[in-house]
Amino acid sequence: MKSVITRRQARECALQLLFELDLNPGLDVEEAILRFWRQQYLVSRHWEKSENDLLAMGKPNKPLEEQVVSSKMRVFTETRVRGVLEHLQEIDTALETYTSNWEVYRLGTVERNVLRLAYYELAYCPDVPPPVVLNEAIDLAKYFSNTEAGRFVNGVLDKLRIELQKKQSAEQAATTTTTQSV
Repeated sequence: MKSVITRRQARECALQLLFELDLNPGLDVEEAILRFWRQQYLVSRHWEKSENDLLAMGKPNKPLEEQVVSSKMRVFTETRVRGVLEHLQEIDTALETYTSNWEVYRLGTVERNVLRLAYYELAYCPDVPPPVVLNEAIDLAKYFSNTEAGRFVNGVLDKLRIELQKKQSAEQAATTTTTQSV
């Protein structure tokens, strides 16, 4: 039953989870993640049964979330969700700077969470090239919102990318200087 899921689809899942958690403050993250994968399972099976109906059918051989997506992509998704939430204050503060002091809570929910996810990837996922992060974020914004959202996300993330690259270059230069001094 498990379908092949791409990193793009895993980012879509992360965005959907962030969206749900954003609109439901106080929701337990672990419970929300588990419920999300169960819902994905039900949707993937095209069942119109409740989770209780599913559980009444007996215990499956493996957890439902493992039947929807590979453990690798589940980890990819969940790492991003937890990472965004762990750094949420820092991310929102930075985003306010790059949205011309537009308070983050005033952004559309899709745009806000696409930007949060992209910021996390730019700042904390060095294995993902910045152009990939920008392209994915723009595509997500367009898909879940509209073309204008894609343009807005592009403008904010381009400024953010440049600033993060400057910061990383300065840190590398300082490390190189310190290493050469010793």
